[in-house]
Amino acid sequence: MSGPHLSQKRRRSMSDGPEYASFFAVMGASAAMVFSALGAAYGTAKSGIGIAAMSVVRPRLIMKSVIPVVMAGIVAIYGLVVAVFLVSSQTAGISLFRSFLQLGAGLSVGLSGLAAGFAIGVVGDAGVRGTAQQPRLFLGMILILIFCEVLGLYGLIVALILCTR
Repeated sequence: MSGPHLSQKRRRSMSDGPEYASFFAVMGASAAMVFSALGAAYGTAKSGIGIAAMSVVRPRLIMKSVIPVVMAGIVAIYGLVVAVFLVSSQTAGISLFRSFLQLGAGLSVGLSGLAAGFAIGVVGDAGVRGTAQQPRLFLGMILILIFCEVLGLYGLIVALILCTR
């Protein structure tokens, strides 16, 4: 092979990033899924403990008390949506700027999902136990759970904004 042909093969375009740039993009997708799933798992476990304790006192309220568990599961769906979006948008010659945007998007939805899951778990546990003693507390628990869920939604919105830049 001639010299100019080899230099053309080795030359990269300005939009191509370094070889390791895709690592950060993949870590963004991983962070989105891992952290949001951890938050959802904690929220489910902590709320489940409250449901188990409440079901001893008032077994007829079990189905009504599953709402915190469902809301914790939605946090994991936020992370899954962003992770799929990040993986599907990755290319072979991804720039370093784009890969850092994807890392930031994954961390945004993942860590906000982790915080939302923790909040849902604590509120769900205390709210379900309190509802067993005073049924009028149920509406207040639902409102606080919605505010906890919105934390994860904020992370999803920021992640989608970062992904589309």
